[in-house]
Amino acid sequence: MLNTVNTFKLVLPWFILWGAISLLVGYLWRKFIGERAIKSAEKRAKEIIQEAEDLALKKKREIDIEAKELLYRLRNDFEKETKNKRKELQFQEKRIQQKELALERKSELLEIKEETLSKREKEIQKKEEELKNKEMEYNRLIEEEKRRLEILSGLTKEEAKNQLLKLMEEEARKEAMKLQQKIENEARENAERKTREILLTTMQRLAPEEATESVVSVVSLPSDEIKGRIIGREGRNIKVFEALTGVDLIVDDTPEAVTISCFNLYRRELAKLALEKLIADGRIHPARIEEIVEKTKKELEEKLIEDGNRTILEIGIENVHPELIKLLGKLKYRTSYGQNLLIHSKECAFMAGIIASELGYEPKIAKRAALFHDIGKAMDQEVEGAHPEIGGEILKKYGEPEEVINAALNHHKDLSLNSPYTVIAQIVDALSATRTGARRDTLEKYLRRIEELEKIACSFKGVDSAYAISAGREVRVIVKPEEINDEQARLLAKEIAKKIEEQMEYIGQVKITVIREKREIEFAK
Repeated sequence: MLNTVNTFKLVLPWFILWGAISLLVGYLWRKFIGERAIKSAEKRAKEIIQEAEDLALKKKREIDIEAKELLYRLRNDFEKETKNKRKELQFQEKRIQQKELALERKSELLEIKEETLSKREKEIQKKEEELKNKEMEYNRLIEEEKRRLEILSGLTKEEAKNQLLKLMEEEARKEAMKLQQKIENEARENAERKTREILLTTMQRLAPEEATESVVSVVSLPSDEIKGRIIGREGRNIKVFEALTGVDLIVDDTPEAVTISCFNLYRRELAKLALEKLIADGRIHPARIEEIVEKTKKELEEKLIEDGNRTILEIGIENVHPELIKLLGKLKYRTSYGQNLLIHSKECAFMAGIIASELGYEPKIAKRAALFHDIGKAMDQEVEGAHPEIGGEILKKYGEPEEVINAALNHHKDLSLNSPYTVIAQIVDALSATRTGARRDTLEKYLRRIEELEKIACSFKGVDSAYAISAGREVRVIVKPEEINDEQARLLAKEIAKKIEEQMEYIGQVKITVIREKREIEFAK
């Protein structure tokens, strides 16, 4: 037992020393591990901070790029809006000037009328005095005749009176016939003069600028470098664009500009707007071209309705069917003998309202009849038949009054005065069409030839669409690939060329290009 205690006493200091050493080693080890973890954390924190700074710099660059793109788009939108506002202000200013001139002319005419009435009044007073003098002279002659008859004939007073009355009656009848003839002649002359005044005043007030249209549009480019992107590799971009829009896109040496050539105003406007969007977007490839053209078509349809509503508002009529408003806007992209049909229809409506007011008829009905008299021309390229019959059917379908339908159906026929609004429509149609510079026969013949070329090409089975380009020297025919194979496409080109030779007269030659393209589309989900 004693030995054990002694041994314990000897070992106890060693245990204490060993424990202290162990605690010291553990503390130093823990401190080492802690410092190493702190250094690692500091290093990781620096790496995270550096990554955050790099990411922030990258985001800043992206935001700067997006901001510049947004600023560029906003600037373009602002410039377009400013340009449109400027055009609208110029248009309003021109209208105000025209109204001021019309008011000045009307004031001059009123002054002339006042002078004429004053002269007329003086002439009437003079004639009244002459009539009084003649009446006194007749009374004196009657008295003398009475005395002479009594002396020479020995007639009684009653017999002389009867004889004198008979002579006076015959004389009065002759004078009345002369006076009646004179009044009729004066009334006829006044009516003709009044009619001329009404027509001249109407034409002076409402004759706009010449309404001829060109067949090309020029699109400005930011630089000549973009011409290569418009053409595309092996010309694929320009081919797709021309096939979708039906125009001829001319990319030549003209600096910073390309030319769009097409007889159809609607297609040319569609191509111009689509090309401007593609240039602004910068992404020019076949798929993007198709997307932009489809989007532009929808926007142009909305613009037709906007133009129709603006026209209805300008004319001052109401309760017009939405489809008629759309067709009215479509007239902006149709011409007749080079005369823009929407401008022609508005001009006719304004003139019809003035003439109807002067003649005592209802101005709104006259305006309506004149505005819609050529509405059939908005559909005559899509529906078989003459434009008066097409217009009459359209107006009847959309519930227009009988006077308006009658004017559309018969404004090219000889009618009696039982149809006054149709007669007014005939008059204003002739006035608008025959004034100086309103029409160009050569352009109309050219347009008819182009339309006939497209109709002949579209008359064959399997043809999807056809476009006449290069001033009618080439017809591009797009066929349905599931109905026409390659051999049939060659045969179709020969048949179209043969039918054109048989049915049309033209100078030179017409190139027939049949395009057969098949696409397979799948979507990865």
